[in-house]
Amino acid sequence: MRKPLSALMPAPVKTTMSSAMFDFPGKNAKRRLCRKAFGGMGRGTMLRSCPRPACRAGQPTFSGSDRLMTHPQTPSLQKAGQQAVAQNIQALAGFLKHYPPFDAMEQAHVLFLLERSRLVFFAAGQPIITPADGKVRFWYVVRQGHVQGLRGDGREEPDVPLNLLPGDGFPFAAIIGERASRRTYTAVEDTFCLQLPVPDFARLAETSEAFGQYAMRGVSSLLGRIGNRLQASAAQTLSESESLATPLAEMLTREPITCTPETSVREAVRRMHDKRAGSIAVVDAQQRLAGIFTLRDLRGLVIDPQANLDGPIEQVMTRKPYHLPPTATAFDATELMAQHHFAHVCIVEDGRLRGVISERDLFALQRVDLVHQARAIRSAQSVEAMTAIRGEIPKLVAKMLAHGASAEQLLRIVTQLNDHTVARVIELVLAEHGDPGIAFGWIAFGSEARGEQTLLSDQDNGIIFRASDVEEARACQARLLPLAHAINTALDACGMSWCTGNVMASNPDLCLADFQWKAFYNRMVLSGSPQDLLHSTIYFDQRLVWGDDAGLAEVQAHALQTAGQDEAFLRLMAAQALDRSPPAASQLGGLRHRLKHALGGGEQTIDLKTQALALFVDAVRILALGHGIRAASTVERLRSLGQQGHLPEVRAQTYEEAFNYLQQLRLHHHQQQLQAGQALDNRIDASALNPLEQRVLRGALAEAERLQSTLRLKYRL
Repeated sequence: MRKPLSALMPAPVKTTMSSAMFDFPGKNAKRRLCRKAFGGMGRGTMLRSCPRPACRAGQPTFSGSDRLMTHPQTPSLQKAGQQAVAQNIQALAGFLKHYPPFDAMEQAHVLFLLERSRLVFFAAGQPIITPADGKVRFWYVVRQGHVQGLRGDGREEPDVPLNLLPGDGFPFAAIIGERASRRTYTAVEDTFCLQLPVPDFARLAETSEAFGQYAMRGVSSLLGRIGNRLQASAAQTLSESESLATPLAEMLTREPITCTPETSVREAVRRMHDKRAGSIAVVDAQQRLAGIFTLRDLRGLVIDPQANLDGPIEQVMTRKPYHLPPTATAFDATELMAQHHFAHVCIVEDGRLRGVISERDLFALQRVDLVHQARAIRSAQSVEAMTAIRGEIPKLVAKMLAHGASAEQLLRIVTQLNDHTVARVIELVLAEHGDPGIAFGWIAFGSEARGEQTLLSDQDNGIIFRASDVEEARACQARLLPLAHAINTALDACGMSWCTGNVMASNPDLCLADFQWKAFYNRMVLSGSPQDLLHSTIYFDQRLVWGDDAGLAEVQAHALQTAGQDEAFLRLMAAQALDRSPPAASQLGGLRHRLKHALGGGEQTIDLKTQALALFVDAVRILALGHGIRAASTVERLRSLGQQGHLPEVRAQTYEEAFNYLQQLRLHHHQQQLQAGQALDNRIDASALNPLEQRVLRGALAEAERLQSTLRLKYRL
């Protein structure tokens, strides 16, 4: 019984170079192109040696399903090919080492790929692989030029052109599935490719972990390497004394406070008091950890009328507490504390207690952390003091980024600190201006509502209150608007910038009673013009940040139902969302040239917010509205769409990965600007990215385009 391709086991890899073969045309006009394809080596030896009349006449000759040249291999051509291999294999290996996944592969595996490959040429417009060719026989790597893959099988699933540039390989899915390609791959311009037979592809995938991962998972397999690079870069901004990479063993500067399980609660508390400690570890005679007792446990005993302070500590201790080895890092301890909501972590080695790390120890190491910063903000006595405290937020983000926090986690951290800032500012303004006597709620719109705020975000907010009629609503609004203006002004002073679009609570149109908010959404859905929609989509991202609900939950349900059931409105929103597309995704050429064309000049930058992230945010918002999904964040909406079957779950996960990568890139860009003392923006220089980053960025933008195609197909736009 024939084994599937994925089950093939490789034979030992041999790295002799004598078996390598390269095919190429002898067209004189292609001499410079061929020299470049060989890495600038060989001076076109093979071109001058080519005996093919057709080639000398400038007519590339292709035949057969694999589009290979089928001229007999004359002795002179074979000799020329051997010379080219001998002269250029190192140059070709050097070329591959600039691109993922080859840059992560062992040298022997790269040489194996080259020795089993041949270099083939395809003229502009020449098909390389088509569905009609049958089961795919070869895998290709673009050496020079540009290849585009298009599907034309009449599927309902939207197609996105697959643009392949130097270093890109194709096809993968057809080879893994042992079938014909569903795409037609065509040379957009004169192109050289390395061509590897499928059996050798299978052997390489089995032998090289880096290549095998990429073959199975594509661009998503590179995200971990991107994260490691960003992490390492961010770590350079931290001094060693502040690093969360500090091993816990280096933090154990004092003996742990301990007692036995039989020790009374009263005695255990006395020892804690004498040592001014927040915990005591419970151990047996061999110092094996049995439990831990903390001040939090003590507070529970104090309010329990049945508590027996003279009873053994083992009756009230936390049994089998979470613990870490001494080799774990301060970041590991911080993560464990945050995950399980406790303030102490026991350090255990070979089953025996080595010490206890407290939240206070981590504070001393970090100088600033999430919990400490949140407390400082919530207890700030003035806007000026809060501004100084918030100046530490970039430092916190840098530390979290340096220690592997995901983009989703980092965005939640920034949003949480912004929420604390809003709450404290409102309290300070109320203390200064007095209570208006009206219960109201402070609503966040846009990125703050979605939990996606970065270090560069303005404020989008509104106020909701209850009123029985229009007259009462006007009276309440008159009292709340001056307060709202003071709050918006104070937030601006704290670094949460004034909204240039006036999406703020001080705008009378956004300081409304509950019934007025329902009317607001009715007008938007039922009579909104395209121009109105241009500035109104963020109102479908809403969240209560402070104060009384005041009917907001009912307003949210009403908005979701009203918009979700109106196909014409959703189609209008979709049409507006599709007005923006990834940077010249349909343009030919490399990433650099596509960006240059898109921006109308020599500038090679991309705005990560408007040209990339917004494409995901807008499309996912519309799909979520159409399916009645109440989640506010883009990631949560994607997960719900996948779990409920509105998107293929694997596809939803891919969109999430692409979105998070773009957010991670944006956060890293902000960190670099802060380090350089530059003003923050969202524009990155695409030409400054390395090949790995460019590859993943192109993949992320392709996913944005694919998501937009889903929207286009759904609403027939």
